[in-house]
Amino acid sequence: MSEEILINVTPPETRVAVIENGILQELVIERSLQRGLVGNIYKGEVCRVLPGMQAAFVDIGLPKAAFLHLSDFNAKEKGCDNIEQYLRDKQPVIVQVTKDPLGSKGARLTTEISIPSRFQVYMPFCKTSGVSQRIECDEERARLRTCLNSFVKKNDCGSFIARTAAECIEEPILYADMTFLLKLWESIAAKVEDAPIKSLIHQDFPLSERILRDLYNEDIERIRIDSRETFARVSSFAKTFVPEIVPIIEHYSGERPVFDLYNVEDEIKKALDRKVSLKSGGYLVFDQTEAMTTIDVNTGGYVGGRNLEETIFKTNLEATQTISRQLRLRNLGGIIIIDFIDMQSNNHKAQVLEALERNLEKDHAKTHISEVSVLGLVEMTRKRTRESLEHILCEPCSACGGRGVLKTPESICLEIFREIIREVRQYNVQKLLVLASNEVVEMLLDEEADMLSELEVFLNVQIKFRPEAEYNQEQYDVVLL
Repeated sequence: MSEEILINVTPPETRVAVIENGILQELVIERSLQRGLVGNIYKGEVCRVLPGMQAAFVDIGLPKAAFLHLSDFNAKEKGCDNIEQYLRDKQPVIVQVTKDPLGSKGARLTTEISIPSRFQVYMPFCKTSGVSQRIECDEERARLRTCLNSFVKKNDCGSFIARTAAECIEEPILYADMTFLLKLWESIAAKVEDAPIKSLIHQDFPLSERILRDLYNEDIERIRIDSRETFARVSSFAKTFVPEIVPIIEHYSGERPVFDLYNVEDEIKKALDRKVSLKSGGYLVFDQTEAMTTIDVNTGGYVGGRNLEETIFKTNLEATQTISRQLRLRNLGGIIIIDFIDMQSNNHKAQVLEALERNLEKDHAKTHISEVSVLGLVEMTRKRTRESLEHILCEPCSACGGRGVLKTPESICLEIFREIIREVRQYNVQKLLVLASNEVVEMLLDEEADMLSELEVFLNVQIKFRPEAEYNQEQYDVVLL
C-alpha cells in the first residue's frame, strides 16, 4: 500500500491530506486564528471546585473556563479521592490541554504533563515507563522497557512511553530522543516560576511539523508541500527529529493546486454530505448531533446476490470499509451508533464486526466496538481530540437553526392566522400589515385566499401583505397600522 501526504499552505490556514492508494483517507485543518490547543501548557488559576463531580474549572486565559477532572490529576497516584484536598479557588496550577474546546464545552485539561517526540513521550510527573500496546513482540517490548528504565535511572527524571515508531530503533537514537525531551522540559519548567497567571508557557509545534511527528510511517512514499517557506521549515525540523524522511520531502511547484492531484477538494465536499454512496448501489446516511453520531446503512439500488440475506451481508461488509474511512475523514468522535441492515446469521454478524475492526486498525484515534445488538445496532466510541470536519468548515443554518428542516409554507400561513387573531383581540385594530417570504405570501394570496377572506370578515379587519426577499421561509412579522 502506497501513502502520500499533501500539505497545502495559505496565510489563513494549513491543510494536510493523507492519501492511501490514491484515495483521501484523512484531512487535518488548522486555521491561523483558530489554532488547536492540544499539547499546550498553561499556568492557570482554579476558578471553581466542584466536589460533587470531583472536578474543577480552571481559567487559562480562554473565553471559556477549562475542565479538570480528578482522573486527570497527578495526585491520584498518591491515593487522592477528593479533589478538594489538592485544589482550592484562586490556586495557580500548571495544566496541559488534552482536548480542544468542542461546541459549548471548554477545553479538557490534565496535570499529567506529557511532551511527545518522534519515538517517545516524556511524562515528568509520572514514575512508571511503558511501551505502546501496538508493539506486539514481547522481546521488543522488553528491550524498549529496559532502554527507558536505564535512561530514567541514570538521569533521575520522570518516565517515558515508547511510541509505536520506536519499534526496532537503535538505542543511541532513542537515548538522543529522550535527552532532547528532557532538555525541552527543563526549559519549560524554568519558565513556570516567573510566568503570570492565565498565561501560555509552552505551545506545541505547528500542524506541518506535528504531522511528521505523529502521522509518519514507513509506508509513506512522498510528502509534498506547496509552500517554499513551509518546505524549508519542515525540512529543517525533519533533519533534527526525523532525519530518515528528509529524502521524501519535496516542494510542489506545479501549476495545478496540490490538492487537485487526487481530487481532494471534491472529496471534502462529499464528506460534508449526509448521504454517502457505496459502489454496490447501497448508501450510508450520517447524522451528527451533540450527543452522538448515527450511521444508517441501506441497500439502496443494490439487488445482487443469490438471496436477500447474501445481499444484506455484502452491503454491510462494503459499508464497514466506507464507514472507517469516513470516520477518519470527517473526524467524527464520541459515541457512534451504526445501524447495519438486520442480519439473521450470527456468522455474518461476526464477519461484519471483524471487518469493521480490521478497517479501523489504521485509524490513529483510539476506538472501541461493541457487539451487534438484537436490533442490528453496533455501538462504538472514537476518541475525540479536535472539532469534526463539519464543525470546522460549517455553521448552523441561519434559516433552520441547525435542525436541518424548515416548516412548510402552509404551517407558517396557519401561524400567521393565529398571530393575527391574537393581535386583533389584544389591540382592537382595523388594519394589519404582514411581512413574510415570497413563498408564504404567494400561498396566502392564492391557496389560502378563501380562508384569509373569511378571517377578515370574522375579525372585521383589513389585512395587507408585503413579500420580503431577505426573509427565510419561517420568518414573518405582523405590523399594526
